[in-house]
Amino acid sequence: MVKARSLQDLAAIKAKLVADAEQAAALEAAKQEALRRANAEKNLFVRAVGVVTTLDHVPRVDLSPMPAPPLAQQQILDDINVLRESLSDDFDVSTLLDTDDELSYRSQGIGTDVTQKLRKGHWSLQGQIDLHGLRSDEAREALGQFIRDASKRGWRCVRVVHGKGLGSPGKTPVLKSKVQRWLVQKTEVLAFVQAKGSEGGAGALVVLLK
Repeated sequence: MVKARSLQDLAAIKAKLVADAEQAAALEAAKQEALRRANAEKNLFVRAVGVVTTLDHVPRVDLSPMPAPPLAQQQILDDINVLRESLSDDFDVSTLLDTDDELSYRSQGIGTDVTQKLRKGHWSLQGQIDLHGLRSDEAREALGQFIRDASKRGWRCVRVVHGKGLGSPGKTPVLKSKVQRWLVQKTEVLAFVQAKGSEGGAGALVVLLK
């Protein structure tokens, strides 16, 4: 026990006792308020709907069939698009190419006047893709994406640079023949011709899109 040696000490002790009492009262009040809120939340449902009684019922087995799993419609559409966009390396393009003075291709219903205009630069080039240095699978994917993007942008005439194959084993232009096969399989492609010498010559194609 703290002894008061003066009136000042007595006043300080009294003040501390009052503060301790107030703090204890505040803690008790907070405790009671928390308890009241907990009880209120616990009984909220009962106060809202009243007393709940269990209904008597005969035990039953639910024989309703399980709902069918949802169809992944977007996945199906994506798979269809992948199949549609797949480009084969084994596609026989020889019967579809015109090999008069310069190589060219016309899809069904397209006249020779279209390829003639294409050679003469009737349509301005709106974009190009350079497939140099890409592996076959990389080039196929890049070309397919480029044609799709060009078609979405409304481009009519583009250039595809495949190279002359001078850096390939045996100096054989492997990518050149594959690009021709891939292009004739694209529904967006109406025609293509070998580029002019100033635009790549035998190492590039000028392509007309729908």
